[in-house]
Amino acid sequence: MNTQEDGDQNKDATRRLSTTLARVLREISRDFDRRVTRRLVERGHTDFSLSHQVVFSNMGLGRTRVTELAARAQITQQAMGKTLRELEALDYVERAVDTTDRRARAIRLTPRGEQLARETVECIEEVKREYAEKIGAQALEELESRLRTAAARLELDYLPPAWADAGEP
Repeated sequence: MNTQEDGDQNKDATRRLSTTLARVLREISRDFDRRVTRRLVERGHTDFSLSHQVVFSNMGLGRTRVTELAARAQITQQAMGKTLRELEALDYVERAVDTTDRRARAIRLTPRGEQLARETVECIEEVKREYAEKIGAQALEELESRLRTAAARLELDYLPPAWADAGEP
């Protein structure tokens, strides 16, 4: 092979690596999360950051353990613990002794965290409307439906069962 062929192959490989399905899905996910976070900050949650979404998108409104949150988010317990400490200092979550296992700590939302969760749902709906304006409501519905179907068929077992089964989030 000559240098020109090597260069062309490298360009092709680089282009293909930067346009994979995973990359497209990741960029859409990041964009969606940034838009939601920006709206939350605009609503007065100026101490909430993009990195905190990992807790809220995996927690729900009940109690859960750090190990469960970390598994759902697919991050280490240490990383989840760090994020939870930040959110605890900001009064979005609190830790309590787990009633089913006194050695473990259960995490739950504080009233401020519950308010943030409600506002997050509102912001998600706003972002979905914005996306629908850009790509069309039907296209967005079909995309979400197909992604949920794919998640269920791929047996992504780290997701809470209700998530994959839900027709609507």
